[in-house]
Amino acid sequence: MKWVNVLGGIVGAAALLGLGIILGHFAIPKGTNSQHLQDLDLEILESIMQQLDASRIRENLRELSREPHLASSPQDEALVQLLLQRWRDPESGLDSAEASTYEVLLSFPSREQPNRVAVVSPTGNVLFSCRQSEQNLTGEQGGPDVVPPYAAYAPPGTPQAVNAAKHGVAGVLVYTDPADINDGQSSTNETFPNSWRLPPSGVERGSYYEYFGDPLTPYLPANPSSFRLDPDTVSGFPPIPTQPIGFEDAKILLCNLQGASAPAAWQGALGCDYKLGPGFQPNGDFPADSQVNVSVYNRLELRNSSNVLGIIRGAVEPDRYVLYGNHRDSWVHGAVDPSSGTAVLLELSRVLGTLLKKGTWRPRRSIVFASWGAEEFGLIGSTEFTEEFFSKLQERAVAYINVDISVFANATLRAQGTPPVQSVIFAASKQIPAPSLGGLSIYDNWIRYFNRSSPVYGLVPSLGSLGAGSDYAPFIHFLGISSMDIAYTYDRSKTSARIYPTYHTAFDTFGYVDKFVDPGFSSHQAVARTAGSVLLRLSDSLFLPLNVSDYGETLRSFLQAAQQNLGVLLEQHSISLVPLVTAVEKFEGAAGALDQRISALQKATPDPLQVRMLNDQLMLLERTFLNPRAFPEERYYSHVLWAPRTGSVATFPGLANACSRAMNTSLGSPAWAEVQRQLSILVVALEGAAATLRPVADF
Repeated sequence: MKWVNVLGGIVGAAALLGLGIILGHFAIPKGTNSQHLQDLDLEILESIMQQLDASRIRENLRELSREPHLASSPQDEALVQLLLQRWRDPESGLDSAEASTYEVLLSFPSREQPNRVAVVSPTGNVLFSCRQSEQNLTGEQGGPDVVPPYAAYAPPGTPQAVNAAKHGVAGVLVYTDPADINDGQSSTNETFPNSWRLPPSGVERGSYYEYFGDPLTPYLPANPSSFRLDPDTVSGFPPIPTQPIGFEDAKILLCNLQGASAPAAWQGALGCDYKLGPGFQPNGDFPADSQVNVSVYNRLELRNSSNVLGIIRGAVEPDRYVLYGNHRDSWVHGAVDPSSGTAVLLELSRVLGTLLKKGTWRPRRSIVFASWGAEEFGLIGSTEFTEEFFSKLQERAVAYINVDISVFANATLRAQGTPPVQSVIFAASKQIPAPSLGGLSIYDNWIRYFNRSSPVYGLVPSLGSLGAGSDYAPFIHFLGISSMDIAYTYDRSKTSARIYPTYHTAFDTFGYVDKFVDPGFSSHQAVARTAGSVLLRLSDSLFLPLNVSDYGETLRSFLQAAQQNLGVLLEQHSISLVPLVTAVEKFEGAAGALDQRISALQKATPDPLQVRMLNDQLMLLERTFLNPRAFPEERYYSHVLWAPRTGSVATFPGLANACSRAMNTSLGSPAWAEVQRQLSILVVALEGAAATLRPVADF
């Protein structure tokens, strides 16, 4: 593919310009006061819930996962056209739909020189070779478009991996142990296609890039005209050749190693005692002086990758956006990841589009549906979008709803998000019946599997926090937009699997989902209803259903952890937590007062401008926790409450990390100065948050 596609650049720029006009043309339109006070219509909401059809979601998934659709492949582009066709349909389409293209750096294995792992004798004879592709168990694993297992962005090279240990690590082999994914089961009759477990030849593909976004254009959208780094100097790529293999091949290598036994935490379920090496045992399958040869021929390529955006323009506040996104690309067929989410996205947009075209409904705020490209390589499509529309999104985005894998399994809802979205997810899940549970709500079922004791609400479902595992990452960490991720998952009391077993393999197919993950697709329907209800509540409610007081629980929990685990240590270095205590109290007071003002207005007939001002306070709260200078060593992480935490104390991440690094340094060292700096950053952020929540006239 050419490095600069001039025509594609012009078309892409025109599409983005059109999108910007669509999204930003209107402010609050003229109209009657009753129009300005448009609120969530519960009858319409219930009608939408009833129209979301499990059988249509099933057929969507069948179509989406029929062929492998690796990012930037012809099959990926075909899905771009499918989305555009659906969202431009005259009977069920949206107001507008456009695709925007970025030129991004991706990594692929060489078809001419496949990556190879082999045991060779001292004379160079090949004694054993690992599989270069997975076993074709269902006729879907052997096609020409199935990308061979590889580690994206791992550099090419041919290290001697086993005996190189005495010289330092020269290469890495990665495999998925059946103890981690299959509850210890590994035989063919215990694994796919006879169960949902990973078969012995299954190999998990993945990106090994350390950051997210296009590697060549950090903080810039990957447009043709953007400055690009030299690929040879890009940081974040693995420094040594890396290759994933299946556990059947890993067993042959590991069970022939000599040396001391590996620690207990490193042992697995391959049926032998794992050794540390170096070298093979003298009485094993290979001569003791044999070598493992790892040959990696990955290459970097600049490719075009597209996002697809579908817009429903808001009737009252078209300049306020509720975003709902899911990535489109997969490593192979990707029936679970990500097509289960795309299948739900298409059904939800079909139902809303049908109402829109009939003229029976239009949301108060604009809805932006997004199909992100190249997520599997490092959240690329969503990150480029947030870079390109940084200012617009920070000014106008209400919330981001992510539904990547919609169904890991069919036991219960699993939701992650920032504290203000807890209340809207709870409200939605209380009104939707759980699949096949005789009238029990999704909320009541959820609380059976994941719960916590809240000092405010009592026993409630646990809302997980957001890391960087999907496309919500740039929205929360980079832009400070209230975000969430919604899915159905499995009963963790019945399996220790870290994720569904065929994750990122060629066995993640429609048949796998239809037979093992969600027969009948009732869990997919449940996710469509839950995420759809959250979307409608955020886009249609007069007052945004974001409860900022729920942040108080998180702040109080972080503060108590700091006091209990770090307080004495900090006092020894003359660092006081009193300013932080005061800042938390200020936030709690301001949040409580804002709740009271909202409650009072809900009982009256508020002026539309009062509603707008209060909603902006709710919308903008998350932005107040951003500090782009707080973590200079971290790319894109600006949120002082949700940045990565490497310290062992479950408290504010900057404070925890700084204390962990300073622990064994001397009094007055630069490390302790950094602890003080991080504490000051927190105090300023919390005081700024409290100021944002106070009445806007009280500067």
